[in-house]
Amino acid sequence: MLLITPSADFFSEPHVESLIGYAKVFHAAGISWTLSSKASEAANFGLFIGNYEQMRKISMRVREVALELGVKRIVIGECGHAWRVAYSYWNTLMGPFDFLDQRYPVPQHICEVTDDLIQRGALSLDKEANDDRIITFHDSCNVARASRMGNMPGGQFIIPRRIITSVANHFHDMAPQTILESTFCCGGGGGVLTDDMLEVRVKGALPRMEALKNVVDEYNVNFMAAICAICKAQFTKVLPYYGFDMSMVGGVHQLVSKAIRLGDK
Repeated sequence: MLLITPSADFFSEPHVESLIGYAKVFHAAGISWTLSSKASEAANFGLFIGNYEQMRKISMRVREVALELGVKRIVIGECGHAWRVAYSYWNTLMGPFDFLDQRYPVPQHICEVTDDLIQRGALSLDKEANDDRIITFHDSCNVARASRMGNMPGGQFIIPRRIITSVANHFHDMAPQTILESTFCCGGGGGVLTDDMLEVRVKGALPRMEALKNVVDEYNVNFMAAICAICKAQFTKVLPYYGFDMSMVGGVHQLVSKAIRLGDK
């Protein structure tokens, strides 16, 4: 398996906690996996500037590495627009994928991998390990409205939540009109994730912050999970502007990492 994940997973909090979670899942399941220094970044900013040739050039690194290493599966980490590019465009940008194992989706999201293992009982999980967290989930735009997961309609909504409720006891969704297809942008997408645009980013986050405050007030939510590197980076920056701790945001696999049990209990 070749893991292609956002570069933030390698050097930034809370992103690195999810990278640790991926590794624990692969180890527990006995999956042979690797990273590549040539294709270590899942991001494809050709999407943001609308340049097909740039999208193709960036994507081809992944194909070249996959062939070079002889992998049979390609898995995308927690990154919204990287998953959108892979799911919606990889087939024409860098396909065909006849050299991969056709028993698995091409490409495959890390949440699909983990959810499948959980549903088959292949992972040992201790939900109580996350009892200090009362969790909600932010649907990231590029996942919610521009892709899907699994073999079911709405899988991109069902699978992350199913993982969370498999590894934690306390979960509450935000208001129905603020999630799923009706989700709010984090306020940092589309290329504005820079400190020069901080004022715009803070204003853009307002709808999500209001929805978050409602579940904080009603259920004492203290952790908001997301599966997008830009959403995580955006929220860690703007949460303090709305009176929340920046550590309140993290990844789904950050929760998995805490709950998973390796070896003998």
